[in-house]
Amino acid sequence: MNPSPASTVASPGRFRWAICALLFFSVALNYIDRNIIGILKGPLSKELGWSETDYAHIASAFQFAYAFGYLFGGRLMDWIGVKRGLPFAVLLWSLAAGAHGLCSLLPANETLTLSLAWLSLGAFTVPVTVFGFMAARIALGLAEGGNFPGAIKTVAEWFPVKERALATGLFNAGTNIGAILCPFAVPRLYAAWGWPATFYVTGALGLVWLVAWLWIYENPEKHPRLSAAEREYIRSGQPATAEKKVSVPWLSLLGYRAVWAYIAASILAGPVWNIYMFFLPDFLQKNFQLDLVAVGDWTAVFYFIASFGGVAGGWLSGRLIGRGWSLNLARKLTLLCCALAVVPIFLAPSMPNVLLTVLIVGLAGSAHQGWSANLFSFVSDTMPKAAISSVVGLGGFVAYFTGGVMTEVIGLILQKTGSYASIFAAASLLYLAALLVLHLLVPRIGQPVPPAPFSSP
Repeated sequence: MNPSPASTVASPGRFRWAICALLFFSVALNYIDRNIIGILKGPLSKELGWSETDYAHIASAFQFAYAFGYLFGGRLMDWIGVKRGLPFAVLLWSLAAGAHGLCSLLPANETLTLSLAWLSLGAFTVPVTVFGFMAARIALGLAEGGNFPGAIKTVAEWFPVKERALATGLFNAGTNIGAILCPFAVPRLYAAWGWPATFYVTGALGLVWLVAWLWIYENPEKHPRLSAAEREYIRSGQPATAEKKVSVPWLSLLGYRAVWAYIAASILAGPVWNIYMFFLPDFLQKNFQLDLVAVGDWTAVFYFIASFGGVAGGWLSGRLIGRGWSLNLARKLTLLCCALAVVPIFLAPSMPNVLLTVLIVGLAGSAHQGWSANLFSFVSDTMPKAAISSVVGLGGFVAYFTGGVMTEVIGLILQKTGSYASIFAAASLLYLAALLVLHLLVPRIGQPVPPAPFSSP
């Protein structure tokens, strides 16, 4: 296959990487705000009297809400565009993050019965503080759901095909930078000011990002700081479908093989990251009896290791494409490497010391980031630009809805067994299963790729 023009022409400018930097910091803030709850699980549980299942309800509330936020946030980004949609999402989730601190005003010794009879799930009784945190997490999840669909859409508009996985890996590394800063800073903020102020401070950071976005961002076709040469470079390296203004009805997305492949991969592999986000600090504390600061520091080490995966995975596929490999082979070989790197995670609960444990889990987390960079790029490889955010949103919806169910199951497993062994064992094989399904549904990723209906041969 002949390379695209952009793969043979030197880049005439680098302003598009400033846009990537904005995405990087939005994702970093996204992860700071969502990861605080995992770091403070121990102190909050002791102070407010939460059980394992109480915490699971709080964590799953975010994931269910994030699932719907992803779904509708993706559609919102396609509807109003990222210029307005992304800052709107950041503003809302920053307010929701700060609202967690208001739960300190709720009585810690009262309970509330929540009825879910309309879902045929009966009712359950939780502390009032659990309900308050669930409400704040729901608001956070709904607002944060627009971030990744908007970021992927921005990359598709600002980068040629051969640079998309790298750009995605770079901005997705913000998840790890945010996650590194979070466990390092949060225990110290908690020790100095308490947990309410910790939520207030981290929530306020989003307002700083909003100022930067309003100052720097404009659509690539209109941006006054983007040179004509760089604009043409971006255009020349995009699929032919990227220039067409295509209206794609939501339900019609289910008629594409690529959409089903993305959904299946999102269901199988997507929820694994939630294990690290919501349970890794607890796993480390219980396995090695660490204090809160040590738990935070080792969690930061995990995210530091994981931060290299998105960039490495994006670089690898881009490098292979630049050397003349087909898009199909470059994407799938990179996904396979990532899937294989996750397999050793089943050994994590049996490691004799915390360093070996964090190295094994860090390798899996790094592989997940490389996997995500290429899976996100798979959407822009196979779908019209007008549908990219909607497809990413749909995949995120099923991934986080599945993750919400999985979190409830993990809570029950921990309540009954106290062991993470079966949890990590299952996670070790899910990426290979996801890649197999993706390959069966989309045997060949073309470049450029006209979206093929699911019913097509």
